[in-house]
Amino acid sequence: MAVLAGWPASQQAEKSLKWWDERVDFQAAFLQCLAKHVPNIYSSEMDPLLEKQEELVQVTIFYPLERCLFGEDPDICLEKLRQSGSSQLCGKVFKSGETTYSCRDCAIDPTCVLCIDCFQNSIHKNHRYKMHTSTGGGFCDCGDTEAWKAGPFCTKHEPGAASTTQENSECQLNEEVMAQARKVFPSVIQYIADMTIWKEEKELPPELMTREKTDNYYCVLFNDEHHSYDHVIYSLQRALGCEFGEAQLHTTAIDKEGRRVVKAGPYASCQEAKEEIKRHSENVSQRPLHVEVLHADVVAHQKFALRLGSWLNKLMSYSSDFRQIFCQICLKEEADYENPCFISMLMLWDAKLHKGARKVLHELIFSSFFMEMEYKKLFAMEFVKYYKLLQKEYISDDHERNISVTALSVQMFTVPTLARHLIEEQNVITTITETLLEVLPEYLDKNDKFNFQGYSQDKLGRVYAVICDLKYILISKPTVWTDRLKECFLEGFCSFLRILTCMQGMEEIKRQIGQHIEVDPDWEAAIAIQMQLKNILLMFQEWCACDEDLLLKAYKECHRAVMRCSTNSHSRAKTFFHLCGHTLEYRPYRVSVDSVSIHLPLSRTLAGLHVRLSKTGAISRLNEFVSPKEFQVELLIDYPLRCLALVAQVAADMWRRNGLSLISQVFYYQDVKCREEMYDKDIIMLQIGASLMDPNHFLLMMLQRYELADAFRKIMPTKDQDLIKQCNTLIEEMLQVLIYVVGERYVPGVSDVSKEDVVMREIIHLLCIEPMAHSAIAKSLPENENNETGLENVIDKVAVFKKPGVSGHGVYELKDECLKEFNMFFYHYTKTQHSKGPHFSQGTEKHSVNQYGRHLTIRKLLSMWALPPPPPPEFSPAFSNVVKIMNCDVMMHILRTILQRAVELETHLWTEAMIQMVLHLLSLGLLEEKQQLGKAPEEEVTFDFYHKASRMGSSALNAVNIVMLLEKLKGIPQLEAQKDMINWILQTFDTVKRLREKSSFSTVTTISRSEATKGDETQSTQDKDKAERKRKAEAARLHRQKIMAQMSALQKNFIETHKLLYENTQEAQGREDSIMEEESIPIAINHYRIALGPKRGPSVTEKEVLTCILCQEEQEVRLENTAMVLSACVQKSTALTQYRGKTLEDSDGMLDPLFMHPDLSCGTYTGSCGHVMHAACWQKYFEAIQLSFRQRLHVEQIFDLENGEYLCPLCKSLCNTVIPIVPLQTQKINSEDAEAIAQILSLARWLEIVMARISGYTANITKEEEPKNAPAVVSREKGDSALDFHSILSFGIQPLAKYSRSIKEMLVLFATTVYRVGLQVAPSESDPRIPVTTWSTCAFTIQCIENLLEDEGKPLLGALQNRQHSGLKALVQFAAAQRTTAPQSLIQKHLVRLLAVLLPDVKVEDTLSLLDIDMFHVLVGSVLAFPSLYWENAVDLQPSSISSSYNHLYLFHLVTMAHITQIILTSTTESSTAQSQDDSEEARTAEAFCKEVSQYTSGCFSQNTPGWHIWDCVKKGITPYLRCAALFFHYLLGVPPPEELLVVSDEGQLKALCSYLSLPTNLFLLYQEYWDTVNPLLQRWCADPAVLSYLNGKSIAIRYPRKRNNLIDLPEDYSCLLNQASQFRCPRSSDDEQKHPALCLFCGVMLCSQRACCQELVNGEELGACNFHALHCGAGVCMFLKIRECKVVLVESKTRGCFYPAPYLDEYGETDPGLKRGNPLHLCQERYRKLHLLWQQHCIIEEIARSQETNQIFFGFNWQML
Repeated sequence: MAVLAGWPASQQAEKSLKWWDERVDFQAAFLQCLAKHVPNIYSSEMDPLLEKQEELVQVTIFYPLERCLFGEDPDICLEKLRQSGSSQLCGKVFKSGETTYSCRDCAIDPTCVLCIDCFQNSIHKNHRYKMHTSTGGGFCDCGDTEAWKAGPFCTKHEPGAASTTQENSECQLNEEVMAQARKVFPSVIQYIADMTIWKEEKELPPELMTREKTDNYYCVLFNDEHHSYDHVIYSLQRALGCEFGEAQLHTTAIDKEGRRVVKAGPYASCQEAKEEIKRHSENVSQRPLHVEVLHADVVAHQKFALRLGSWLNKLMSYSSDFRQIFCQICLKEEADYENPCFISMLMLWDAKLHKGARKVLHELIFSSFFMEMEYKKLFAMEFVKYYKLLQKEYISDDHERNISVTALSVQMFTVPTLARHLIEEQNVITTITETLLEVLPEYLDKNDKFNFQGYSQDKLGRVYAVICDLKYILISKPTVWTDRLKECFLEGFCSFLRILTCMQGMEEIKRQIGQHIEVDPDWEAAIAIQMQLKNILLMFQEWCACDEDLLLKAYKECHRAVMRCSTNSHSRAKTFFHLCGHTLEYRPYRVSVDSVSIHLPLSRTLAGLHVRLSKTGAISRLNEFVSPKEFQVELLIDYPLRCLALVAQVAADMWRRNGLSLISQVFYYQDVKCREEMYDKDIIMLQIGASLMDPNHFLLMMLQRYELADAFRKIMPTKDQDLIKQCNTLIEEMLQVLIYVVGERYVPGVSDVSKEDVVMREIIHLLCIEPMAHSAIAKSLPENENNETGLENVIDKVAVFKKPGVSGHGVYELKDECLKEFNMFFYHYTKTQHSKGPHFSQGTEKHSVNQYGRHLTIRKLLSMWALPPPPPPEFSPAFSNVVKIMNCDVMMHILRTILQRAVELETHLWTEAMIQMVLHLLSLGLLEEKQQLGKAPEEEVTFDFYHKASRMGSSALNAVNIVMLLEKLKGIPQLEAQKDMINWILQTFDTVKRLREKSSFSTVTTISRSEATKGDETQSTQDKDKAERKRKAEAARLHRQKIMAQMSALQKNFIETHKLLYENTQEAQGREDSIMEEESIPIAINHYRIALGPKRGPSVTEKEVLTCILCQEEQEVRLENTAMVLSACVQKSTALTQYRGKTLEDSDGMLDPLFMHPDLSCGTYTGSCGHVMHAACWQKYFEAIQLSFRQRLHVEQIFDLENGEYLCPLCKSLCNTVIPIVPLQTQKINSEDAEAIAQILSLARWLEIVMARISGYTANITKEEEPKNAPAVVSREKGDSALDFHSILSFGIQPLAKYSRSIKEMLVLFATTVYRVGLQVAPSESDPRIPVTTWSTCAFTIQCIENLLEDEGKPLLGALQNRQHSGLKALVQFAAAQRTTAPQSLIQKHLVRLLAVLLPDVKVEDTLSLLDIDMFHVLVGSVLAFPSLYWENAVDLQPSSISSSYNHLYLFHLVTMAHITQIILTSTTESSTAQSQDDSEEARTAEAFCKEVSQYTSGCFSQNTPGWHIWDCVKKGITPYLRCAALFFHYLLGVPPPEELLVVSDEGQLKALCSYLSLPTNLFLLYQEYWDTVNPLLQRWCADPAVLSYLNGKSIAIRYPRKRNNLIDLPEDYSCLLNQASQFRCPRSSDDEQKHPALCLFCGVMLCSQRACCQELVNGEELGACNFHALHCGAGVCMFLKIRECKVVLVESKTRGCFYPAPYLDEYGETDPGLKRGNPLHLCQERYRKLHLLWQQHCIIEEIARSQETNQIFFGFNWQML
């Protein structure tokens, strides 16, 4: 509806206009007009007529107002403005659920987004973009040049485009209009502001009170977030006594608009309702609902004020002048400056307004201030001016952030120039940080440290919004720094340090000793704030690094803050620690005894600034700002060292009594989400300490904090194994940290590396563990402020992408050449990752990938070869002294002590892990010295690790050096795995020695000649050992290969033996199943492969011995034995129809399922998983399940036991019945007898005999019962006496097969299930329709399987899965045997009705036309029912093999001729011009036949259609029918098929089918052979009124072959689907709120899911739109694509469903449920094909059941409301 459309100027409007213009005071006249009309227009709020209200508002108020504004017809003026062009800014405001797009290549930051229209018309569509779902309240940034590095405009908003022509004289408002606007707008804005914030319940402003006050009040209920949807409905029902539907309507409106009138009447009545609502709502929640009683006039004016706001909003979209005037008025302050301006006043009231008013206010701000850059800046200044008040109001409010005015901060703070301005002019950083401190005072303890015990999650969630504002303001670094900007930023940084000071050391903990902690303390809040601050801390550091002076000043302030926090707790007297001749003076402190905190943001910020000082070179000036005396590096590293010691003690299980709280904190401390500003910075701080302290003092301090002083001063006397284990773990943890301090240099500033180098190293070490998906790698890398990891920039340098298959996802595999970078002690490895290593294979190069994909642990790797650390990059000058800790005295003492203990076999004082770490440290020291010697002369290299390691540890006689200890270690059996590494170190020692000797001839030799000789011998021994190990390794490799070959052979044998377990894998197992199928049907070479007629081949059967999957006992399948059954599932299906919505409903019990319509609109499909059980075993199993669930009433079951559902015991497929396995009866035909009968029994004679038999039965029925619809048989023969009633028996009969009682029971059970499911009725064993439903499911199932085989391009009988083969065989034999459990007279009645379709002599009322019946269903029903004609009163008989062969042949030929007639009558007369004319025999006979048809249809059928075209139509149309018939007769009779049907052969298929089914290849010869008999039948078929009606174009019919079903076509680009979804509007909702559109993949209908607006009532229950649609589209089973969530939803019935991966993948082969990653998505045809097959194979129900069985989630989704 066009808000500004000029209504026809009625007389009333003209009168109003004149009256308005006569007034001098516009404001008074305006208010008087509103006072007169508004209460009348909005007089009925309980049941408002919205269209009538809008019409009255337009005529009485808006039209005169617009006329006053423009001075002419508003229509003309507005049309001029509309055509003149719009703003270059898009300005579209996003609603919740809308899709937004951000360009990763061009956006300044991730908050810069485009709406779908602008995106589709922009250059960013071809860039790396991301898609996300808006939470509402955002703003399209198209046209904002500050938001984009390139392509700021789409084609619609580009300067000079047709829609954005630059404003010229034509589109500029003239001075009169602008003057009128300046006159009109103040009054309009004043009214909107006054009424929006009006708080009087009973009174209006005096100027709006123009009539006597009435006693008309409304009880108004307001929205809040404390009460649930159901709570409000309950309260309204109880308080107002209304129905559920009315209460739900009220609740929906309240949730949408924020308030709703729920009762109208006198004040007393409304007040009573208010109290009742509050009383009832308190019963279900801690606080009552917010209810007010407002006068009707107050409600009317408040509602109109919002409507007036929408009018202004639309008006401003036409002109920049209007926007500027509006902004000027809103920003204008009163002269006294006591009251804020209009816009500030509305902002300050925002938290008190209801949702509807907030939305209008925010839309006004978007359409005015944010569309004009100058006024956006002024608005931002007002916003910052009241920032603290606004945030405090929001934090105390309960509404969501997207409808709070504070959410607008992102629109201002992320604009670079505006952010700089706010920092310089209003010190916005200080404002935000002060706000944070002011809203969190309740969480400060007595030491002014935060303590979030008992915190409010909701409040802290709102505080995070303030933290986000800090992120927004810092997201773009300045390129130009002014003095004012530096000053204000530094002030803001100092203010931010106050927050960090409150966090430094917060939530200290003490080790729990003795008793376990009773209640875990709250830890989540502190960690969550740490996560929120992570990127902000990094951004502050980056800002500081932009200017050298600024960086030094910030460093000074941060250092001062750290020292204040550190010196506060240092009151203890110092003590001393002596080791190796070195003394450490320290203050007593023990992590295991005293308080310790994991939160040290101040110290870590200082570490970050220090690194940036090193990187920029400004560290050389550090002494100017922080003197060495003030620096006190020991204090700086003390707290991070305590934290690392705490982590070590937790690893040693010393804090296990402190519960999970501490374990969780330690986990996040090292997790990727926090580690950049926690763990990593602590390592850097230790490196700072190592670079500035005396190395011996540094190590002594580490020993002291790790509480290991005694461990390295003397042998520990304790024999307590727990204490020894703790001590060993602490030593391992300390050695690991030392490795990190010395070896971890991949930090810009610590060494000369780039960010790309850092990311590359992280990826290499991740992929060393295992190949990983792109998303998994991205999750394992830290994100920067723009949510980028840098992954794409480097991934191709180090890894190769492997595309996914039909399932799974693509993965990256590490390149072989990158494996040399693997460091087993990489500091970001978790404990689990430490136990894994790269894919190595012994038989190839050391760093080649293991093709078997097995992950080998590091220790196993070490048993194969040495894994020394890769050479690290050189430390930067500021950190160059770190390496000195490697060759200091204390380090040598530590290394020697550990090695000495291993040599002396003091097994309880060392571990293999310790030795590994010592070897790693030795490697690092040697590599460092080797690198330094390679870059400088020996005399300049002061790092003398080789000499220190070669020096004796003491002057004692038995003293040894490290090299000698390493030699001894080689002989220790426990360290066999480390021998290669030891040898590598010894060789490296020798290399370093030679380097030193080579560079200086004066090198003093410290090894004697004897020792040198010994060394040579040692080297020789090493070589021998190495050769021996290589020989053993090669032998082991060959042995493994042999074992793998044996395992592979066994695996193949197992698969062959247990094919039943692998039937779900279709493509891979196709050939194997084909082989099995062929083997199960031995070929009889000497007999015909013909299924019908006297030449029928013999049935080939084998002794069938099956194993029960429950009791594992074997049993032969025989008629007299107890029943064996197949688990099965019977379900309704629409998989074959093109005409949806025609589901069968048996509401009155009169539905006749005998005839299936050719459109196959809704059939009954029976599927089986192929698993066999004894009937008795199955019954026990099912009873056990029932008993189990009765005992577990609180557990929701995933299947319906009342309807017989259960999960297959073996494969967990959903089943609802069992099929009895009936053995195939072997039938042999005597060829001589067959030939003799062939001379007598022609089709004509056979028909006469059949008619005589039917006539006899009919006569008996008429005499006995005289039914109303008894069939009448008209004989064409005069001499009825010649046709004896019993003559049908003369061609061969045999006794009826006798089934065991158990089999009969199972026949009845399965038939009842088919009847119940097929007709959706209650089970009944006596309903006459039971046999019909069994025939129908047999025919429909065969049609489904034939359709599937054709769809998959598989041969008809050569590629059936085992489950299909077993299921079809059992189903067809059951359908044949089921007749014996029903009265034969009933079967005869059904047969007569079936034959009435074909034979003119059988007259039955309501016989359907030939075009309205599926002929294959007629064939199956008539063949299975025909033996009932052999029934006699005294004895049960059935036809012999010869009789059956003729019965089958003639029935099949009759039905086939009828079907050919169907095909010809419905064939198109438009012949293909591409095909050349054919003068074949088939074409000639087809043309002749068509002339006969034309004659019988009185010329309605065109006889001019070429014969070759008719033959082509017949061939194509009849093939599916013949394929189905071949399947049916093959499983009914067991006759082997021709070879051509066992392989894919399109050319020979028709010929093979005709041969197998005893048909001539030229099908029209069938008519010639039986012409005299068929001619009258053909006349009747063609002369049917329904046929003539179709031929005359008055009705429609199904054409053959039927169109094959496919899922709908989906666009290749997912953004196209999102575009469709954005245009979708709910058909039942007038609002423009975004819905949750779901696309039906069966039919393409888009539905409004999960919304109350589209629910339907079915059998007294409410169903969501998708579930209701599924009932008609898929008979309750359906498949939907939820577009905004990018998920496929499978539903079945109203209570079951599951989510399934969408067929859309990103470039990395991964799906993106929920669009969380937001990468561009494209359709994967293979996966979509898999979904299609899931549907066509009828496996949707099975997939749902398996999903629910696996996930066991019942409370997560309300499937009924989908």
